[in-house]
Amino acid sequence: MGDTVALKGELGAGKTTLARAILRALGEEGEVPSPSFTLVQEYETPRLKIVHCDLYRVAHCAELNELGLEDALRESAVLIEWPERAKSRIPQDALWIEMEISGEGERRMTVSGPERWSHLRGKDRRNDL
Repeated sequence: MGDTVALKGELGAGKTTLARAILRALGEEGEVPSPSFTLVQEYETPRLKIVHCDLYRVAHCAELNELGLEDALRESAVLIEWPERAKSRIPQDALWIEMEISGEGERRMTVSGPERWSHLRGKDRRNDL
């Protein structure tokens, strides 16, 4: 099973911007469109396969089967926007990043997850996205 990063936050909080930054940091050089309409985008980065999902338009858990979410969670690293729409399907060892708009051009992120992600907790940083 690959790593799962759950990106939670209201519209405009910067979830897609953060996902793009993660993909760029992993070496993705091509276009990185928002998966808002396709719901799923796949990338073969030089380091690993990444599946980027946007569950905003998912109304029922049955739709997740059609997206291939279970396969992606088993075979790839996964970035999931709007994870609360499929909370029962998100692995328990996922890293959760909750984003909120804290001012014009400012975002606040709360990072949480099990012990294996502990090296990322406890850092209060303010950065423009």
